[in-house]
Amino acid sequence: KAVTTRSATARCRVSLSAEVVALLRAGDLPKGDALGVARIAAIQATKRTPDLIPLCHPIAVHGVDVDVSVVEAQPSAYVEITATVRTADRTGVEMEALTAAAVGGLAMIDMVKGRDRTASITEVVLLEKLGGQLDGGRLTVRARCEEVIESDGRESYLRARIRTENGIHTAVLT
Repeated sequence: KAVTTRSATARCRVSLSAEVVALLRAGDLPKGDALGVARIAAIQATKRTPDLIPLCHPIAVHGVDVDVSVVEAQPSAYVEITATVRTADRTGVEMEALTAAAVGGLAMIDMVKGRDRTASITEVVLLEKLGGQLDGGRLTVRARCEEVIESDGRESYLRARIRTENGIHTAVLT
């Protein structure tokens, strides 16, 4: 394979109680800045991916951007960790982006578990892959909406049951 510029973006969502969301917004969690810790954990995990995922190639990561935000959607609020990883190499950085997002989510759970035993990772998904031989761009699937499960009412967030050629799935559209 030729060396090309590559990037990948992944997202993790952590479902939280209303109490913990209020504590996050006020900066009053007993263990400290949970959003900052999740961001640092995600960045650190990017570089450690080959140690965590068997047969994953070590690569030179050129950049990592991590965004951690609190989303107050109905019926439950969540923290969203989005990680974008960039490189110029012979292999992609999808696993690095997915690992970053997932470990950021695990760090968030560790930070809030004393106040919210129900905190859970509800999603880890690859959103985008750019570069390389199979430059995929945004990941697309041919699907038909079966049922809207949840919406923010502003058309910027929608969770729905969709039908694809592989069956019925729950999808989040942002």
